[in-house]
Amino acid sequence: MKKVNPKSGLFKVALLSISLLLMIAPQISSVLPLMYSSFPDVSRAAVETLSTIPNIGIVVGLVLSPFLIKLLGTKTTVITGLIIALLAGTYPMYATGYTLILVSRFLLGTGIGLFNSLAVSLLSKFYAGDELSTMLGFQNSMGSVGAAIFSFCVGILAVNGWHATFAIYLAALPILLLFGFVVKLPDQQQTDSTDQSANREENKINASVIEIAIVMFFMYVFFMPMSFKLPQLATSQKIANVSQIAFVSSVVTLIGIPVGMCYGFLKKKLHDLILPIGLFLQVAGLLAIAYAVNLPMLFVAVIVLGAGFGLSVPYIFNWLDEAAPKNSVNFATTITLVLVNIGCAVSPTIINWLGATLGSGTPRSDMTMAGIGMAILFCYSIVHYFQIKKQHK
Repeated sequence: MKKVNPKSGLFKVALLSISLLLMIAPQISSVLPLMYSSFPDVSRAAVETLSTIPNIGIVVGLVLSPFLIKLLGTKTTVITGLIIALLAGTYPMYATGYTLILVSRFLLGTGIGLFNSLAVSLLSKFYAGDELSTMLGFQNSMGSVGAAIFSFCVGILAVNGWHATFAIYLAALPILLLFGFVVKLPDQQQTDSTDQSANREENKINASVIEIAIVMFFMYVFFMPMSFKLPQLATSQKIANVSQIAFVSSVVTLIGIPVGMCYGFLKKKLHDLILPIGLFLQVAGLLAIAYAVNLPMLFVAVIVLGAGFGLSVPYIFNWLDEAAPKNSVNFATTITLVLVNIGCAVSPTIINWLGATLGSGTPRSDMTMAGIGMAILFCYSIVHYFQIKKQHK
């Protein structure tokens, strides 16, 4: 095939297309209530783990990716990840055994992890300056757009049973073909030698990086019940059906797009108040979800939660960029992403344990525990805000 110009729309679409899959793993969470009866000998927490175990796979993929890039090359690593995501993602369409489905979900995450960081780093190989900033903005939105699209598709496919919803992972096939045929990578030799000298001091972290990684770990632990606990809560309280839950879930990711676009403006106006405000909105959203009595109330609660999440995450990554040791931002980001994905994976276990130990063990109680946990993080953010304010005096 003739080489496609990186400035062309087709090339940019092909390069950005892999980012559509970055948040696809948990999108089947809205059909978890349909899966409980299929695995009567498996606990609900274990079934809920099917929506979060890919995050452990993503951690493995993130760790393996640099080694595979050296062994196979960048493009082959991306293609390998897409093939694994396609095969492992669609396996539950015809599988019935819990253990093998759990393994396939883990492998799905591993495949996504192989190209997770490359979805961002590849852009700098083709673009610079304002064009790079624009492409990074598009890339940041693609994950949310993909999550919303696939969540909507799950709602449509759910009428045919939970097996059918795993057809959303067939989306990896056209993306694999598009990326494989259109994207041609530049010669790596010169960039590799340059990167090697520039990255000699990359593997350093400090106390601030550890603090940020821990904050992100717990924020995702308490945010993820939105994914795996909301379906059970909404169906048990007769607030919404599976298709409606899938639509509501897509709103969380969609709301992040306009919030992200406004983030720069809000940061200039609110400065370090962004984090307390973002966490407060998440507390309000989680508690409103826990005690929602109808679909409109649930819808508003999800918008509030999504807006808070959309403010908190970019602030924390900005904080990480400023706090990480010189030439160690990439390493610090990897450490934080590993903690984020572990937090996502262990969230069902922690939330179910908190709900059973400190509450009544109902979905409403579990969501309340998530809200209380986020409230503790909000209190921490207030202390953090005054510490920063004191430093700037």
